Amino acid sequence: MSTLTDAKPVVSPWSPFGYRAFALLWVATLVSNIGTWMHDVGAGWLMTTLNSSPAVVTLVQAATTLPFFLFALLAGALADRLDKRHMLITINLVLFGVISVLALLVWQEQMTPVLLILFTFVIGTGAAFMAPAWQAVVPQLIPRETLKPAIALNSMGINISRAIGPALAGILIAGVGLAAPFALNAATHLVIIAALVFWRPEAAPKRTHHGSILSEMATGLRHVRYNGPMLATLVRAVAFFVFASAYWSLLPLIARGAADGGSELYGMLMALIGAGAVTGALVLPRLTRKLTSNQTVQLGTLGTAAALAVLALSAEAFALMAAAFLGGLSWIAVLTSFNVSAQLALPDWVRARGLAVFLMGFFGSMALGSILWGQIATLTSVPVALLVAATGLIAGMILTRKVEVGQAESLDLSSANVWPQAPVLDPGSSADQPAMVTVEYRIAEADRAGFAAALQTFAKERLRNGATRWDLHQSVEDPELWIESFHLPSWAEHLEQHDRVTRHDADLQDQVRAFDIRESGPLVRHFVVPRP
Repeated sequence: MSTLTDAKPVVSPWSPFGYRAFALLWVATLVSNIGTWMHDVGAGWLMTTLNSSPAVVTLVQAATTLPFFLFALLAGALADRLDKRHMLITINLVLFGVISVLALLVWQEQMTPVLLILFTFVIGTGAAFMAPAWQAVVPQLIPRETLKPAIALNSMGINISRAIGPALAGILIAGVGLAAPFALNAATHLVIIAALVFWRPEAAPKRTHHGSILSEMATGLRHVRYNGPMLATLVRAVAFFVFASAYWSLLPLIARGAADGGSELYGMLMALIGAGAVTGALVLPRLTRKLTSNQTVQLGTLGTAAALAVLALSAEAFALMAAAFLGGLSWIAVLTSFNVSAQLALPDWVRARGLAVFLMGFFGSMALGSILWGQIATLTSVPVALLVAATGLIAGMILTRKVEVGQAESLDLSSANVWPQAPVLDPGSSADQPAMVTVEYRIAEADRAGFAAALQTFAKERLRNGATRWDLHQSVEDPELWIESFHLPSWAEHLEQHDRVTRHDADLQDQVRAFDIRESGPLVRHFVVPRP
């Protein structure tokens, strides 16, 4: 599945925000997502014909989502260092080939449960490598002030496709055969490739320094660990998605067990989830003017719990369709709030990696939930699993109520460019050598407690912008003298650190520097580990 979020705005009267590049990619992802939802319905229904055990059926959802947990961070690190457009074209070409082979095997009735799960895992892996790059594209396409409506419009596009794709899949499965949704999904990847070939973004400035891919992945993880607003978003997302995944993974079995159930009802339920989400996207702008992001998430969580309860307690098609619509309405309110919260919490330099961590939490929770609810449904029943999930949603919301979503909405995370140019290394030194920076402060006795508290807060800036270790020491012989030190995996990482300081970071730095009693301010020194 594709999602949009980076490129310079190009004004055009026919695009949603007057930006031609955004409109082009939005339409392409709409078509691609219709294919993805047809594929998901086809895979879920195909598995019920091959093996109707709840534990096996839910493995399809798990195989779709698990690759995001396993590979999203690697994909984010690659997206932050490679040309995103070329990366996306390559992945879509590979997926076109893989899905075409899958469609052929289904048409020839050669598919088995194990083969379906393996193909689903491979396709999910391709989607996992695409997602961070797509997510990192929207802020390039549009200015920050239109980010919220752009994400809402993107979510609307995904859910328009969710309304169309499943219904179309149900019709195709009944009228043409199970291979049809897969074949059309393969074709939609050609649409994405054509749009990416046509899109010509301005060339991004090339990074002159690169650490190893593992080092850059670790930097992304550290950034999220010490980015308070992002970490809060991740915690709340996990608490929601583990339980909300229940109706996604069990929906084929809900449809099969309903009165007059079948593939048509399954497609209709998926379509109504999409219709509810589209309705939610239209209502959301008005809702967010009255409610905070945190309150919107709470309201959406209650709606999801109510939908799960109805799905558990009724087998009538009308009640199930109403619950599906409510589930989609609630889903989009929560998902958009989390997405906006994550986007606004991340500076550009680490956006793909930060969003990759968010996707890991999202899809990891969905994969874990899918396996969990399948096992619970096998040991008890589908209704019991749904009721347990509804109860867990409410409990999770209560337990995480103090971890608020949307904390970064007022922060300025644009680059500040306030650090002076770093010194030049000696000719015999290498940019790969580990580095350490020390900052010497002179602090009056009356200000020591306030200074130490302010610097402890500021330490998170060092750690989220590349440092692997941070320390603060006070001189025994000269109590006015304080030394802050932070270590970096390489000198190249420190050079990049100069460009990573945001305006919010600069404000925190000014507060710390104000404690120094010297007119010249703190004294900065740089060190590298000598070569043997």
